Amino acid sequence: MLQPEDVGQRVVVRRIVGIRAGRPRFSDALGELTELSESHLTLVTAQGRLEVPRAEVHRARRVPPSRRPAAAAVAALEHAADAAWPAPTRAHLGDWLLRSADGWTGRANSALPVGDPDRPLPVAIDTVQRWYADLGQPALINTPLPLAAPVSAELDARGWHGGSPVLVQTAPLAALPPAQPDLADTPPVELTAAPSADWLALAANRKGDLSAAARHVLTAVPQIRFAQVRSDGRLVAIGRGTVTGASRWLGLSLIEVAPEARRRGLARQVVHALAEWGTAIGATNAFLQVERDNAEAVPLYRALGFTTHHTYRTRTAPAD
Repeated sequence: MLQPEDVGQRVVVRRIVGIRAGRPRFSDALGELTELSESHLTLVTAQGRLEVPRAEVHRARRVPPSRRPAAAAVAALEHAADAAWPAPTRAHLGDWLLRSADGWTGRANSALPVGDPDRPLPVAIDTVQRWYADLGQPALINTPLPLAAPVSAELDARGWHGGSPVLVQTAPLAALPPAQPDLADTPPVELTAAPSADWLALAANRKGDLSAAARHVLTAVPQIRFAQVRSDGRLVAIGRGTVTGASRWLGLSLIEVAPEARRRGLARQVVHALAEWGTAIGATNAFLQVERDNAEAVPLYRALGFTTHHTYRTRTAPAD
């Protein structure tokens, strides 16, 4: 039987689905284990979310991870994420993207080495360093793995520093678990096309002061909604949703709950409100980016059915 340490892992579950001629009939389910309780276990499978009562489980075990996503799928998702977090200053190096937003967030101030830089790899990295030096910024490169493994190896050889791994996670919107029923003390989620002043203030508390470049990153997406939850007139939770990319990805970011309002399900409510909006305009899948070591956010997104599509690290050039 599965153990608590198997949550978040890929598992196969054989369940009893009936009796025929006095013998049990079985059905197998393969997916990521997102919840394990005394009464049931929950999987996210290719068909959606599945709850299996423990009484129906005949056998269950962990299985090796699924094969890596295709390079084209990683590239497409990285470009959708770039469009959802658009840096105001941009340049191309072949297929690579160079991005700057006056230093506000690593994602908006790093090169994205996806595709062919149209020159040898060492020359491409030298060019990235000069571009950022001309802007007076440190050179950063985001390396989606395993797609950018050759770039990562070259940066290792050059002594570039590596940041904490970031999980790029995805979930089919149809597989999100039901929202918690409305409670008398749970305020509604409001969606707006532009952020309010206090929404921006709460975001700044998490990401730092918002310059004009930062506001561009936050707002310069054609299809976007800002979620906010107020309690007694005070903003207590926010979120941001975008729909970008040829595959119409719903991007979730800046899901934030004020400390005094946590443990009330507000983050889950914000995600559901944004998911409903995204679904209404044609999105079928959602993505988000979360640091692997974020002990509060990772379990929340796991419970919502998000699984890791790929990872990336933000690499920083060594000081001269």
